Amino acid sequence: MGNVDPQELAKFSELAHRWWDPESEFRPLHQINPLRLDWIDATAPLAGRAALDVGCGGGILAEAMARRGANVLGIDLATKPLKVAQLHALEAQTSGISYREVSAEALAAEMPGAFDTVTCMEMLEHVPDPSSVVDACAKLVRPGGWVFFSTINRNAKAFLFAIVGAEHVLKLLPKGTHEYARFIRPSELAGWCRAAELSLSEMRGMEYNPLNQRYSLSGDTSVNYLMAWRKAA
Repeated sequence: MGNVDPQELAKFSELAHRWWDPESEFRPLHQINPLRLDWIDATAPLAGRAALDVGCGGGILAEAMARRGANVLGIDLATKPLKVAQLHALEAQTSGISYREVSAEALAAEMPGAFDTVTCMEMLEHVPDPSSVVDACAKLVRPGGWVFFSTINRNAKAFLFAIVGAEHVLKLLPKGTHEYARFIRPSELAGWCRAAELSLSEMRGMEYNPLNQRYSLSGDTSVNYLMAWRKAA
């Protein structure tokens, strides 16, 4: 199976039919999608560009990028979410989007340097070897192109907020969605990116306010964070 955890695939496949329900277990993804989409599009305008979404799941970000004018390929190794993504794109009549069941590593060997923008959001903390995915993303982007990552920091606050708070207290996510040991410190992700010859452009945090139930981008990277990297031209 390569760089994949069968239990993680099964977990997200079981919920695949609820992916596009904004009040389902995927509500947080629907809520944060406009934030991350606007940030990506402001950093590296999507219109007319070739974009790849690694670990696309049911296609929430991939389809949104296509609606911004990008020619998007979404890839994942979970069959059911991919079928949900394909069906939703057809029903919504979203053009400029396609999906494939293939790993980032296999696609990098097949299509190196084929994309202007590569996104890998909320995915690295779910694979056995995230550094391998980072390296593949760097190979997939063209010289001068952009790679975007988002994941969760590994510290006591992140455990309290992302697992205890989000999964058990506020019930924003199903219990067991995340495993603390797989959280990734920014320094670790930065090391993998630099080893893959990417240069950091920007880093942002993402916060949740339980009072107004809204997410926002901020300078606080202690829990959720996003990074924009560029490949040398």
